Amino acid sequence: MNYITIALQCIVAFSILNVWLVQKNKSTQWRGGNAKTIIEEFKVYGLPVWMCYVVGILKVLLAVGLLAAIWYPELKEPSALGLALLLLGSIAMHLKIKDPLKKSLPAFLFLVMSLYIAFPL
Repeated sequence: MNYITIALQCIVAFSILNVWLVQKNKSTQWRGGNAKTIIEEFKVYGLPVWMCYVVGILKVLLAVGLLAAIWYPELKEPSALGLALLLLGSIAMHLKIKDPLKKSLPAFLFLVMSLYIAFPL
């Protein structure tokens, strides 16, 4: 297995886990609108609270899948593509509420990394 791909898997996975498990109730410069928490962010996007839980569970499971894929390579592509799809949704939500492009930067970078993980050069 390619060490660059493994490094990217770890970076993406631990970053997603950090956002959804550690930083979920903390204000960051990347939150949509003026939201202080993830739930507030989903409200800013006009999405129901239940969707925050669905997206959160999916992102955490897919991030764990990226880590597990280090030992079970068959999990790599579906985990990376699932995250890429959710990250595309994150970017779309920032654009929907006309956030500055800077707020979409982490989602865009993790989208690019996820696509590289799924389809290495």
